Amino acid sequence: MTGYLISGDIGGTKTLLQAAELKDGGMQVRCERRYASREYGSFSDVLKDFMEQVAREGVAIMPGCTAACFAVAGPIEQGKVNLTNLPWVMDSTALAQEFSISSVELINDFTAVALSIEVLQVHDLVALQQGKPRTGEMRVALGAGTGMGVAWLIREGDRYIPSASEAGHMDFAPADELQDRLLKYLREKLGHVSVERILSGSGLTNIFNFLQSDRGAHPEGDREADGGNTTGSVQIDLQGDGAAQVADLAFKHNYSIAVKAMDLFVEIYGAYAGNLALTGLTRGGVYVAGGIAPKIIDKLREGGFIRGFRNKGRFTSLMEEIPVHVVTNPKAGLLGAAQEARRVLHEINPGIPR
Repeated sequence: MTGYLISGDIGGTKTLLQAAELKDGGMQVRCERRYASREYGSFSDVLKDFMEQVAREGVAIMPGCTAACFAVAGPIEQGKVNLTNLPWVMDSTALAQEFSISSVELINDFTAVALSIEVLQVHDLVALQQGKPRTGEMRVALGAGTGMGVAWLIREGDRYIPSASEAGHMDFAPADELQDRLLKYLREKLGHVSVERILSGSGLTNIFNFLQSDRGAHPEGDREADGGNTTGSVQIDLQGDGAAQVADLAFKHNYSIAVKAMDLFVEIYGAYAGNLALTGLTRGGVYVAGGIAPKIIDKLREGGFIRGFRNKGRFTSLMEEIPVHVVTNPKAGLLGAAQEARRVLHEINPGIPR
């Protein structure tokens, strides 16, 4: 028996949709399209165009043989979601009825990333620490991008069950005097300082602006070399998500404040990943995903991330045993959504091979 999967990874900038065929236990992608999200008034408009493409590929949408799963950025309640960065409202029941799909499920975008871990290939992962992985033990996936996403993975039977969280909004915990000053600086501006205020695109902007401010109170920073230029003493005003600008200043121009911002970002990232690993005792592995990590992979491999990760006092030796990998596949969310659609399809029609 043949089954079909419709999966999607939906964000404020892009929407990636895929249709795949399940046959004889294998999965074959039949159609995949990328859409500029803001060019469409609703998700239904996007899906309508895609389903027309699917029909031209000869994919049959039949009752009992098709399931869909869409990963979305936003809080899902009773199968409905108002997307965080788009004026779209999605309703799983309404979508199923409109497009004659047997079952439609909406899941958090980072839950989808977590689900992808089971099907990622070796080349989709970069090891920061091999550790001593234990089969069946807890895992955690985290990732800085627009915000900070975190999902736990708990082994149940023959598969991992994802558990979404809002751990990105837990309090930031400074680890040294410089980070103490960072916390004070942000508290004065923001009030409550969550991890996401630091570990995100806008968070990297916050770190950069803090270091410029801190340089005035601690002028030793002015004596640092700036790649042979004098731009270190020039004030650069960054707003919003300036991560790309900070990275450009650091990696292409060796601008000292930007280099220091990247180093501090990576150290805090590692420490936070270590806190999550301790919280869940994730001997099954820590998986760093999100939009930022793959773009700064060389910086992550320099050692600051793992030093922050391991720096847990009496538990340092334990931290050395926990595997840490960076997820580099940009379609991880889509892969995870497809895995969930596959599970749902088997539930509604056990006759279709997994």
